[in-house]
Amino acid sequence: MSGGHGCGGGFALVVVLFILLIIIGASCFC
Repeated sequence: MSGGHGCGGGFALVVVLFILLIIIGASCFC
């Protein structure tokens, strides 16, 4: 897990952006 800085970092960034999108969408929907 604490090895490369290529695919792992990009995947973490995508996950964070996806969670942010869900939170914003939920707040707008409610």
